Amino acid sequence: MLQTVLEPQTAEKAALFRETYLAAYRFMLLARLLDDKFAALWRSGRIHGGVFLGRGQEALSAATGISLKKGDVFAPLIRDAAGRLAFGETVLDAARTYLGSARGPMGGRDGNVHRGKPKEGYLPMISHLGAMISVVNGILLARRFKNHAGTVGAASIGDGATSTGAFHEALNQAAVEKLPLVLVVANNHYAYSTPISRQFACRDLADKAAGYGVEVDSMDGTDLNACLETVGQAVDRARAGRGPQMVVATLLRLCGHGEHDDAGYIDPELKKSPVGRDCQKVAEDYLIRQKWADPATLATWRTEAVHKIEEAIAQVQREPGPDPFTEEWRAISTQRLNEGHE
Repeated sequence: MLQTVLEPQTAEKAALFRETYLAAYRFMLLARLLDDKFAALWRSGRIHGGVFLGRGQEALSAATGISLKKGDVFAPLIRDAAGRLAFGETVLDAARTYLGSARGPMGGRDGNVHRGKPKEGYLPMISHLGAMISVVNGILLARRFKNHAGTVGAASIGDGATSTGAFHEALNQAAVEKLPLVLVVANNHYAYSTPISRQFACRDLADKAAGYGVEVDSMDGTDLNACLETVGQAVDRARAGRGPQMVVATLLRLCGHGEHDDAGYIDPELKKSPVGRDCQKVAEDYLIRQKWADPATLATWRTEAVHKIEEAIAQVQREPGPDPFTEEWRAISTQRLNEGHE
């Protein structure tokens, strides 16, 4: 809670943090409710393919998206609905992709999480997430060649991706080239169903960064406060020219790998431990303690978010999908399908 004895600069920083925290929480809330809606549509047969929820990882995701600026690059994780929204994605674009609307960012050509707008720095996800690090590296190098300074690239991965060759090659490249990369690792203790005890033998995932000379911070991924501070500082260091940064957030996926997975393999003791806390509830408790919101305000925000989602879904359900009889099914690299081409 702000005190009247704070210096003007400190008071200004405190007010900015409050504003950022509130915005991040509302992105978390919107993402949670949007995920729940997609899950319901999938169960009713309205969505084909997979639905992957970010339940339990929204604090880390929102902190990543909100810490970036216009002109930065963001390569989201499969569970980064909150970060996508914070980085500028609309509920309408998310719904259009999941429901296969021809008006969506991918033109109805790809479903669920494989969506983006590269010209805006928002990259469509490659499912083999370790590969996204080198994609971000390539964009950052290209900008360096063109003398474009001051931007940062963030790549989000899970603990499983740190066991891939792509992770090691790309992290080494970023370190050697001193690229402004921020690598955000969600250590949710399982690569799909493989526990971390079967993934790596080092004491901590942060140890992997040290081997390449990369600065690294670890944090509690269930605490929005810690996520905003740690990710924000990493982004600032990368933007200041200190080379690649890695942050490791410890948390737990509070759902299956996708809606098709019941997550019966997750250790019940982990669910009862601090890493099993629901970051949404932790953030709400913090808001109430700080007197930044009360239960009535939280309920109002929830109602507003639900209305926004329902409105978008209703609109998208009236939109056409791609027509297979008139569509020219060409590779995305052809002139007709280049982004922005009419």
